[in-house]
Amino acid sequence: MIMLNDKEAKDGKFTSVQAFRASEDRSVDVTYTDTKVIGNGSFGVVYQARMVDTGELVAIKKVLQDKRFKNRELQIMRKLDHCNIVRLKYYFFSAGDRKDELYLNLVLEFIPETVYRVARQYSKSKQTMPIAYIRLYMYQLFRSLAYIHSQGICHRDIKPQNLLLDPESGVLKLCDFGSAKHLVKGEPNVSYICSRYYRAPELIFGATDYTTMIDVWSAGCVLAELLLGQPIFPGDSGVDQLVEIIKVLGTPSKEQIREMNKNYTEFKFPQIKAHPWAKVFRSRTPPDAIELVSRLLEYTPSARVTPLEACAHRFFDELRQPGVKLPNHRDLPPLFNFTVHELQIQPQLNSILLPTHAGAAGSAGGSPSADTPPGPQASSSAPQAPATAAAKAPTQRQASAND
Repeated sequence: MIMLNDKEAKDGKFTSVQAFRASEDRSVDVTYTDTKVIGNGSFGVVYQARMVDTGELVAIKKVLQDKRFKNRELQIMRKLDHCNIVRLKYYFFSAGDRKDELYLNLVLEFIPETVYRVARQYSKSKQTMPIAYIRLYMYQLFRSLAYIHSQGICHRDIKPQNLLLDPESGVLKLCDFGSAKHLVKGEPNVSYICSRYYRAPELIFGATDYTTMIDVWSAGCVLAELLLGQPIFPGDSGVDQLVEIIKVLGTPSKEQIREMNKNYTEFKFPQIKAHPWAKVFRSRTPPDAIELVSRLLEYTPSARVTPLEACAHRFFDELRQPGVKLPNHRDLPPLFNFTVHELQIQPQLNSILLPTHAGAAGSAGGSPSADTPPGPQASSSAPQAPATAAAKAPTQRQASAND
């Protein structure tokens, strides 16, 4: 185990540690400076720091480590290598103030903004985020979800606060894998997971056999929130959350309830009709965006579109047009640099996902970052829901999936 050295500069400005590279078991000397707290919560503290050797900014997430167990977040982050997922650069352990207290420190690439803060700025000025940005950010979120789900990993806390943004380049990166878990079919999972506004209905129903489709529901809530300028299901409690969902989707049928949690089928719910999706959103909201929301926010988990099917949805066709620029007139960030692994997840979608103008660059299959090889092929043991039949109509630019 690599521990923090006592080589901290006397003036407190420099800290030297022996740390592991994310992709290796070999330790290296790392020195950082300009440390300041930028976030904290029940998990621990996040600092911003500057690497002395390169001058680059990093985020250091410091969490209390239970010595009896391996840290799940660390194990997952070491496996991940994707251009839309925040990159783990190093990790090291440090002693706490109390005896036997041990902290894990994750040194992550620093990205300055979050979707939450950017969306709040629009909201404060009585505006909604431009559709061009919503399209760009959501596409990258779905791409990150397709990647982790193909490895059997469920994030379990998708929300605007966990979507990092570089406003200049338009790059979005998924962060905070503190709740993430490799889901294994037949093994139960805790249902009290995910932040309230973004919790899938099967979690509210107490399901413990849920799939990666809970992340798809959460992503649907994020898309709806960006379109509306406020959360779509702002419940005050678990029960109230369900009431908010029923107000929009209507009362779930017995079959839908059974799909979410078979133990709840005898419960009586007030019969409420679904609110038409077109009336949920403002009149100027693009119909394609509304249609995508309707395919994400389905009661039946297996009826939701998969993340890659979402990427192939016609709402994102604009991104696939040649010559498209960001609203600030800069080039789009890389959107079609799919790895071989990504192209094997649902290959029947590749003809849509790879626009002809992307050419060989899009299908070269190179790893988004050169440090580690692309992940293994899609895991067959993970409880991923099959693609919905509703997603198969060619008019929707969707294709069927045979996971």
